Amino acid sequence: MNEYNKMVKKLEDSAVALAKSEREGAWREMARQVAHEIKNPLTPMKLSIQYLQRAIKERNPNIESLSARVSSTLVEQIDQLAKIASDFSQFANLGNIKIEVFDVNEVLNSLIDLYRANERLDITFDHPDQRALISADRSQINRLFTNLFQNAVEASEGQPVIKICINEMINANKLQIDISDRGYGIAEEKRQKIFTPNFTTKTSGTGLGLAMCKGIVEKANGRIWFDTEVGQGTTFHVLLPLVGFPEA
Repeated sequence: MNEYNKMVKKLEDSAVALAKSEREGAWREMARQVAHEIKNPLTPMKLSIQYLQRAIKERNPNIESLSARVSSTLVEQIDQLAKIASDFSQFANLGNIKIEVFDVNEVLNSLIDLYRANERLDITFDHPDQRALISADRSQINRLFTNLFQNAVEASEGQPVIKICINEMINANKLQIDISDRGYGIAEEKRQKIFTPNFTTKTSGTGLGLAMCKGIVEKANGRIWFDTEVGQGTTFHVLLPLVGFPEA
């Protein structure tokens, strides 16, 4: 019996040590990613300032226009740094949720109004004429759909008109929201990693957007998945539980 207890204790200690090692490994990987993402904007910022310093030293006659260009570059890169900080902060705070009951259509309509300010966007929203009440963190749900909208826009960059179709369906106590673009689709070799933190199909970015989407949906007891076809576009599906049955 003593040997059995010792063995159980060793297994428990091993499990604790393994969990600790995995957490430390995840944080090390996150720290490496943060360092990498921060370094990207810092390099052009440093080069721009050095270029301006040299121009001032050499009394370049175009110093005013050079200063304007450098200032523009610095502001752009500072915005990028702010986005990086925001992405990592939001990802780290996924567990801090404030549950409330609200109509998800209010969030969607608000975002659609914002995106319609872009004249290149053609957004349609097809939904039942009834409320869609869910129990979740409103700010995180807003972030979820902001990320999905932005992905749809970026997937269609280069097209003269960017079409985004939002379709909402209610079946008993389930709400399904589909967000479709007519972009370039997702290559087959990248599909398995779409929701993996630090993975991105873009040339820049933290790769946390869709990982956050998955975390937000799961915190709301829902599910997220996608269908895609290269050259035709992608549809992200979000399934969320409704609070009771929605009223007309």
